[in-house]
Amino acid sequence: MTTYAPRLFVDDDAVRRVGEGLLARTLPRPDWTHEAHLAACLWTLRDRPDIYPELELPDIIRSYNASVGGVNSDSEGYHETITQAYVRLIRVWLSGNDRGGPLAGLVNALLCSPLGARDALLRHWSAERLFSVAARRSWVDPDLLPLGAGAEPAERLS
Repeated sequence: MTTYAPRLFVDDDAVRRVGEGLLARTLPRPDWTHEAHLAACLWTLRDRPDIYPELELPDIIRSYNASVGGVNSDSEGYHETITQAYVRLIRVWLSGNDRGGPLAGLVNALLCSPLGARDALLRHWSAERLFSVAARRSWVDPDLLPLGAGAEPAERLS
């Protein structure tokens, strides 16, 4: 496995810019990085109670991808299992961390945690299963390690 240093956020406005840019479909495509995905998810969970991420993020991300010339297909673009896994895992992670502190500090702590690693989900899914067409289209349960208490889906969202 390759180790990557996360690209950290300089301040709360930088995190909000990513989240608001995703919603408005104005975020430049090169800025839609792994770190931006996790930051937008955390921001949505913490600061946007008007959005139910498990239900709304899929269409938000698909719309964003299309708006920047991306394709949502069986090989690129939106990925259901990855999105739902991070929503669930970040929701649990937030429950154990100070939600009232600075947003950038919270996002950066997430990015520097094991959950922030680019290969974090490969602890739970084999690459073959996680990157399958089935997992891209709908939720696929982990085949290596359960997500854990509080992160397993109560019901299927697909």
